Amino acid sequence: MATETASEDESEGEGWDAHLRGLTVTTLASLLGMVAGVGSQVLASGPSDRIGLYLAGGAVLVQIPVYAAVGIDVDDFGAKEYLYIAFITFSMWFITWGILLTTGATI
Repeated sequence: MATETASEDESEGEGWDAHLRGLTVTTLASLLGMVAGVGSQVLASGPSDRIGLYLAGGAVLVQIPVYAAVGIDVDDFGAKEYLYIAFITFSMWFITWGILLTTGATI
């Protein structure tokens, strides 16, 4: 992920470069977290409505097939990668929806 370094024996032509892979995973997790936050503001009736949390969970779950579709080898993912994806997505969802709720924005 963001803290990994490329191994010495990794060839240039095979798969994704470790830096590009980490950048892609971080970017997609952040963007989907923000989309889920905006979606929570649109669909939820208030901060206690569970639809917002369901959107955050859905944003986490939809990422693995998306990574596989763009060519990232998800078979190499371990618990650390899955927790990283869930944490980044949840954090961005929480921050985005929190800002929208605090400002009273209507979308």
